[in-house]
Amino acid sequence: MSKQNTVFKEGYNKCLLLLKEVETLPSEPELGAKLGISRTTVRAILGTMVEKGLIEWTKRSKTVLRKPVKADYFPDEETDSLSEVIERSFMQRILAGGSQPGMQINELELARDIGVGTSSVREFLIRFSRFGLIEKRKNSHWVLKGFTRSFALELFEIREIFELRSAVAFTKLPEDHPALHELDVLEADHHVLLRDIENRYLDFSELDERFHRMIHSASRNRFVIDFYDVIAIVFHYHYQWRKVNERARNAKALEEHLDYISALRSRDPKKVDIACRNHLRSARETLLQSMPAEELIPDFPAV
Repeated sequence: MSKQNTVFKEGYNKCLLLLKEVETLPSEPELGAKLGISRTTVRAILGTMVEKGLIEWTKRSKTVLRKPVKADYFPDEETDSLSEVIERSFMQRILAGGSQPGMQINELELARDIGVGTSSVREFLIRFSRFGLIEKRKNSHWVLKGFTRSFALELFEIREIFELRSAVAFTKLPEDHPALHELDVLEADHHVLLRDIENRYLDFSELDERFHRMIHSASRNRFVIDFYDVIAIVFHYHYQWRKVNERARNAKALEEHLDYISALRSRDPKKVDIACRNHLRSARETLLQSMPAEELIPDFPAV
């Protein structure tokens, strides 16, 4: 996957979001600053938009001819970075395997399935191994480990700190920030899933991760965003060890998300704080209730 091509596609999708809000696009330097890309990439994006009949570009004038539709966007899998592609594939494998402690992971097979080099997969796995979630074995094999109740509580404490700060940061985003459009999309997806929760409750994990990752991204703190990978694998995959009442608890979480989204849209820090704490309290209870009995969980190495 070409990094340059990924940057173009990601920038193109972000620029499409701008077309929904304006009648004319700003100057090339302004677009580059807003999208976080080079002027050369901006010009390539504008040229493609002209070809697709989205804008008319005459010297400094960039007039919007039509609003973008879903077919105009590049798929998510084409705009993700290499690390995001590996992460998504790894998460899907963990989920498909039941997330049981002792589950074997072969980095060669994982790299072949994803279609990337083994060195990239190894770097990704090493990153997770720092927290004891997985452990290296011989011959390119890794094993998924369990974790203790005390470790889960420590990790949850960090999650609370990060998410509370990120949620407040979300209320301070500018009105034209892409995250606000993403919030609309997520809200719609929540309603769709809730309407068919009887049949689709297993789809909750992916939606849950998208929602909380968006909130953490609002922090604009690279350490918070990076650490969310560890939070995701624990809270969105490990807690599925026990399937008891999964449909009911996922339905409850969806309702809490919708309250949370309403608070985020209000831009009121107090409302956001209340909604965030309420949801995190339920998530903490769900995690602890879902964990296997303490005596069955392998000891977690010191971090």
